[in-house]
Amino acid sequence: MAFKDKSKTIAYNNEFNKTAYDRIGLMLPKGSKEEIKAAADRIGESVNGYIKIAIREKMDREKLNQDKSE
Repeated sequence: MAFKDKSKTIAYNNEFNKTAYDRIGLMLPKGSKEEIKAAADRIGESVNGYIKIAIREKMDREKLNQDKSE
């Protein structure tokens, strides 16, 4: 959606993000951010996308292990 006034565009995007996404703050030891960025770059992914993939893969593995133990 294009607005002539950039502040309206920002406000619209912020409101959309607030309703469509959850936010999680992440603190890492110094140097970790650059390591993650380099790993994400190697596969052509954003840092956010890389972290989301890693979390999803971990959750899937845990679910698979839980299903096997039942």
